[in-house]
Amino acid sequence: MKTAIGDRQGLIQAIREQYILDWKGIHGWDHWMMVLETGRELTAAVAADLRVVELFALLHDSCRHNDGIDPGHGARAADFVQTLNGSFFTLEDTAFDLLVTAIRDHSSGYVHDDPTITVCWDADRLQLPRVGIIPHPDFLGTEAAKRKLRNG
Repeated sequence: MKTAIGDRQGLIQAIREQYILDWKGIHGWDHWMMVLETGRELTAAVAADLRVVELFALLHDSCRHNDGIDPGHGARAADFVQTLNGSFFTLEDTAFDLLVTAIRDHSSGYVHDDPTITVCWDADRLQLPRVGIIPHPDFLGTEAAKRKLRNG
C-alpha cells in the first residue's frame, strides 16, 4: 500500500509532543485509528487519495484545546501540518492542498465536491456515534458512507 508517511514513528512522536489532551481520550489515538480504518474502507469505494486520507486521520484533531466545542482546532491543525510536510511525509502541492483543506474545514458541517476531502470528512463523521451523535446522511458525501451509516 502506497503511503505518504516516510517517518510514521517520527510523525506520531511530533503529534504527541504537542497534543495537550488525553492521548486515549475521545479525540485522541483510538479515534484517529477508527477514522483511519473507515477512511481506508471508503477509499476502496471512491477515487480518493489514500495518502491524504491517512494523514488526515492522524492529524485532523491533533491541535484540539478541549474535547468540547473548539472551533479553531481545524485551523490550528492545518497550520501544524504546514510544519510537517517534507519532514515526516512529502506530498506534492495538489495533494497537500487537499490535506490542508480537509483538516482546516473538517468540522464546518458542509460537504465538498472533491472525493478525497469527502472521504476524510465522512470517515470522521461516521465516528460521531462515539460521542452520542448520529450524523445526518445529508452531511455525508459518499454513497459508501451513507450505506455504512444505514448498516451500522
